[in-house]
Amino acid sequence: MNYTRQDFSFELPENLIAQQPTTERTQSRLLVMAEDGKVVDKKFTDLLSYLQPEDCLIFNNTKVIPARLFGNKLSGAKIELLIERVLDELTILTHIRSSRSPKVGAVLLIENAFKIEIIGRKESLFVVKIQQDKLMCKSALDLIETYGHMPLPPYISRTDELADKQRYQTVYAESSGAVAAPTAGLHFDLGFIEQIKQQGTKIGFVTLHIGAGTFRPVQVDNIVEHKMHAEIIEVLDETVQLIKQTKLNGGRVIAVGTTSVRSLESAFRFGSNQELQAYQGETDIFITPGVEFKVVDILLTNFHLPESTLIMLVSSLAGYDRTMQAYKYAVSQQYRFFSYGDAMLVFPPQKKNI
Repeated sequence: MNYTRQDFSFELPENLIAQQPTTERTQSRLLVMAEDGKVVDKKFTDLLSYLQPEDCLIFNNTKVIPARLFGNKLSGAKIELLIERVLDELTILTHIRSSRSPKVGAVLLIENAFKIEIIGRKESLFVVKIQQDKLMCKSALDLIETYGHMPLPPYISRTDELADKQRYQTVYAESSGAVAAPTAGLHFDLGFIEQIKQQGTKIGFVTLHIGAGTFRPVQVDNIVEHKMHAEIIEVLDETVQLIKQTKLNGGRVIAVGTTSVRSLESAFRFGSNQELQAYQGETDIFITPGVEFKVVDILLTNFHLPESTLIMLVSSLAGYDRTMQAYKYAVSQQYRFFSYGDAMLVFPPQKKNI
């Protein structure tokens, strides 16, 4: 079936968009899309009862950088930067919001602390270089960490707060580079991860540095015409071997978040001999209904935007009808949506015996 963008639309009351995290990470609700087609209301900590000792959970260990910066043109006009990617020690790829788009060669003052020069364009993005002087010789990443604000998603209608530095970050974040959090992982605290390990379930990691393009809407009606943004991923051989051993033992691979799915399925696609292999590089994989998962068996994820590439990914595992029915149910039951919202555990539909 050929799906359109509008097929993935649903009514979402504004009051269901979570503006703040729960008091404790593990306090969220969990909607389970079971193999038999039923949806079941659970608490997030009930996830333990769905895990088996032979299984493995795969987390995305990217670390969110405080990628939003404010500044001025030398004329005094205000600007806002949202970093897309740190290219090297002094060079950044960024979105710039201003009343008039700055030109190549323009110098901008950021946070009243340092200057940058626009040295090029890459489609709608700007390539900028930090101007160094005797008083300031920090790297781009150091400056972002010092002066930046946490890049809360556009649907959170408030400015970032001090608490967001900790809560809009997973407890296992390690590799700096993301400008959005892998939000399914926000539900885990260190104690709950330890409980998972104690019951025998294995844990592994991939890295996908989420770009601001993750919030870019699908603008074409025919979804196959949508062009995904590219993101940097790394799937180490250690994780590959864990997954292969899990499969040999009859266990299931449970991806924590759509970014873990995209990392693993990309590594399979880019590998040779039709098998999962270690991979480091870029991916612009777009997973839609009809695309068969090769590595991931179960998905733990949050609730996603209407008409987004992420709800399309969920539909590819769970089935279109099941996914849209589950979302309708979640709205009726007042589940909290998006980054600081509740979670869902997605099983593929039960295969029918022929």
